[in-house]
Amino acid sequence: MSQESLDPTDWNDLRSQGHRMLDDILDYLEHLRERPVWQPIPAEVRNRFHEPLPLEPSDLAAVHRQFMADILPYAVGNAHPGFMGWVHGGGTPVGMLAEMLAAGLNANLGGRDQIPVAVEHQILEWMRALFDFPETASGLFVTGTSMANLIAVLVAKTAVLGPTVRQQGIAAGNKRLTAYTSAAAHGCISQAMDLSGLGTDALRIIPTNHRFEMDLDQLQSAIASDRKAGLIPFFVAGTAGTVDVGAVDNLAALSHLCRQQNLWFHVDGAYGALARLAPDMAPCLVGIEQADSIAFDFHKWGQVPYDAGFILVRDESLHYQTFASPAAYLRRETRGVAAGSPWPCDYGPDLSRGFRALKTWFTLKVYGARQIGAVISHTCALARYLQDRILETPALELLAPVSLNIVCFRYRCERPDPVNARIVTSLHESGIAVPSTTIIHGALAIRTAIVNHRTQKGDIDALLKAVLAFGAECDTAPLSEQES
Repeated sequence: MSQESLDPTDWNDLRSQGHRMLDDILDYLEHLRERPVWQPIPAEVRNRFHEPLPLEPSDLAAVHRQFMADILPYAVGNAHPGFMGWVHGGGTPVGMLAEMLAAGLNANLGGRDQIPVAVEHQILEWMRALFDFPETASGLFVTGTSMANLIAVLVAKTAVLGPTVRQQGIAAGNKRLTAYTSAAAHGCISQAMDLSGLGTDALRIIPTNHRFEMDLDQLQSAIASDRKAGLIPFFVAGTAGTVDVGAVDNLAALSHLCRQQNLWFHVDGAYGALARLAPDMAPCLVGIEQADSIAFDFHKWGQVPYDAGFILVRDESLHYQTFASPAAYLRRETRGVAAGSPWPCDYGPDLSRGFRALKTWFTLKVYGARQIGAVISHTCALARYLQDRILETPALELLAPVSLNIVCFRYRCERPDPVNARIVTSLHESGIAVPSTTIIHGALAIRTAIVNHRTQKGDIDALLKAVLAFGAECDTAPLSEQES
């Protein structure tokens, strides 16, 4: 390396090493099935990541060798077809290559007149069309749906309190706002209320019905009770694909209720919203097109490499009023690099923003919306296949209806909670499959989320075979004091 620059003195040498690195990671993806989904991290490997700050240069090839030996084998494993624990997308080689191009370009998408911003606007145009939003709707790439949900709460707060709340604060208006979501909603809705300054006590958690959907009668009752108490209901968050079982709230009914009550209707569609790409699954989302805002992730069902969250807002002017912060050092011009106003930083909290749109643009351009929709349909079909296998296996019990692509079940035995928890741990450590656990009606469930485009029926069969084998083994083994 040059003393004056971080560029190499020998570009050919770097090029050769870069090709080796690219070949190694493509080999990894090509041969994923030959590897365990996950494996425990040896203590000696973990200890290698407690070294002092390096003061002198190291050889790139040597650092790459350490990556191959100490990092690559011990990732969480969501690229693997046997990973079914949490709603993580599998990524694609195309998305990976696009991420490399974005890193080489090193564009900051906070703003200014550059085509990378136009690429993000192109994704926005596509999402407007997908969700039947007006051409004036705004949108923004963010880290993920947790941030997108926070943005939705902040825009809704501006809608009810006005843009002066940004200067005066919530207390100045002497108005106590209340929001509503399902007991099955993701915890980031509560976190959004916390971070927005409204407080988690202002969020009403509405029970679910037998289909794990928000109970509309109880929602109406909670709204009426708050109005009677002098509070101001302002925000309802429906869910498209609940975190536990993948249920979809009755979005059409929620939309109608919110219009009647003059409430902001938001949809947390972290992974489920993209079911709009699948013709056979899109009817589950009827009503989402009426939302005031939608939060979702391309890095889940969209298979874009992490991270690539998105927020879509129907009212662009409110979105702008919530975040725009003119400053002298961000002066906008009509010509030159400082043109192109408004900028993406006017619609969210980040001024420094990576080029997340490029890997999403590549994914949609190369594979096409139909193929991605077919992947979504396939994962839902696999979930129904798993459901059918469970129902025909006496040793297994289905614990919740299958709405989209999540299946919750357990191994039948006299000590179901500790035994099923041990089954899941055994599955992880075996490297065969990685499901997770959740609680359904007080019972510990094996939760299988089928999101990865690489997953096939054989992976489902391998999971079930291992569950039955580990179940028989764990059921007869003595429990530890902690398990008991």
